[in-house]
Amino acid sequence: MEQSGEGKISREDLERRFKSLQDDIQGRVENKKQTIVAVAGAAAVVLMIASYLFGRRRGSRRATRVEFRR
Repeated sequence: MEQSGEGKISREDLERRFKSLQDDIQGRVENKKQTIVAVAGAAAVVLMIASYLFGRRRGSRRATRVEFRR
C-alpha cells in the first residue's frame, strides 16, 4: 500500500485495498459454490430415497390385508 509523504493513507489506497479484498472473497465463494450445490443435490436425493423407503415400510405395516377364500 502506497502512502503519501506525510504518512497519511489516501482514499485511493483504501479503495484499491478494499477492491482487492472483495475480489479475493468473491473468488473463494465462486470456487466453493459448485461444490456446495453438488453436496446439497446429493443430500436431497438421499433424503428423498430414505423418505420413500420409510414411508413404504410404514404403509405396509398399517395396511389392512384382506384375504378372500373361495
